[in-house]
Amino acid sequence: MTQKTILNDTHRALGAKMVDFGGWDMPIHYGSQIEEHHQVRRDAGMFDVSHMTVVDLRGDRTRDFLRHLVANSVDKLQKPGKALYTAMLDEAGGVIDDLIIYYMAEDFFRLVVNAATREKDLAWIGAQAAPFAVAVTERPEFAMVAVQGPTARERVHGLLREEDRAKVGKLTRFAAADAASLAGVPLFVARTGYTGEDGYEIVLPQEQAVAFWNALLDAGVKPAGLGARDTLRLEAGMNLYGQDMDETVSPYEAALAWTVALDEGRAFNGRATLEAQKADGAPRQMIGLVMDEKGVLRHGQKVLTQHGEGEILSGTFSPTLGKAIAFARVPAGEIPLGATGDVRVDIRGREVPVRVVKFPFVREGQAQPGVLE
Repeated sequence: MTQKTILNDTHRALGAKMVDFGGWDMPIHYGSQIEEHHQVRRDAGMFDVSHMTVVDLRGDRTRDFLRHLVANSVDKLQKPGKALYTAMLDEAGGVIDDLIIYYMAEDFFRLVVNAATREKDLAWIGAQAAPFAVAVTERPEFAMVAVQGPTARERVHGLLREEDRAKVGKLTRFAAADAASLAGVPLFVARTGYTGEDGYEIVLPQEQAVAFWNALLDAGVKPAGLGARDTLRLEAGMNLYGQDMDETVSPYEAALAWTVALDEGRAFNGRATLEAQKADGAPRQMIGLVMDEKGVLRHGQKVLTQHGEGEILSGTFSPTLGKAIAFARVPAGEIPLGATGDVRVDIRGREVPVRVVKFPFVREGQAQPGVLE
């Protein structure tokens, strides 16, 4: 049965087109995906991300457990409120899911994991936690709203109690704090996001979510759907689980080497595979592509390189760039940046030349060097 977030009726009242997303009835857009994309890049937009799964971990050995569970080093988290992006791996080094860890206290950490992988993640985390006597508690009573864009933070600040505005305003990237709205609603405000823009992801009790969403609307924040969220995150060079990575892919093959910490003495799942790939090289690599011809790059299209065949992972038309962009996974080997013709994409039997570029494609609303000719 399709699940609904607490904001479902609100989306429909705003004229949203609803689609099934990982078993959830979610808004794809409210009229124009392109306009919503530009709204977030230029001003502020908000997304209902209440389908995401919040999981609280408690116990004296929670840090030890997380040292074992994830590929990044949780020991980077030393100050309450700080957050870490990482991946959970299986014993073979495949990505079970990517997630964010929030350090709340030495015996209390919070995770936010993907909606489509909820059951798999909870089963894996629960089984892995048992030897460490860590309590794993899903928090379905929470909703989550992401407010993103150049003006997002100031618009949120206007809805906070005066005594919380300064505290939240001082948050650095990948940090969070408890606060309250003007109406006294308890908020967990994290300076994180999935668009490449600044802003917050806000966790709050479901029963207050509709009123908070409407307060954001009154403050000038416009709603945006999953369509804009997808084009924004791809422009920002952010992976989508299930499309850009899964259990058959290691972090090194998903351009996530920066999330791997091979710190001495830490035995985490998949470490042996990652050590071998770091020493010898991963068999595949993820690259960024830009197509200067008209058309759209789509998931599953064949990619041809001098090292062999690969495929398009995420592909879309970039509203910011006015061109098709994509991630592709191809055999390992050096591929020059920028040259047109070294890599080609099979589009309905025609080999179309594309350029290999570094990603992110867009940062702070601007094309990155080399992305546009």
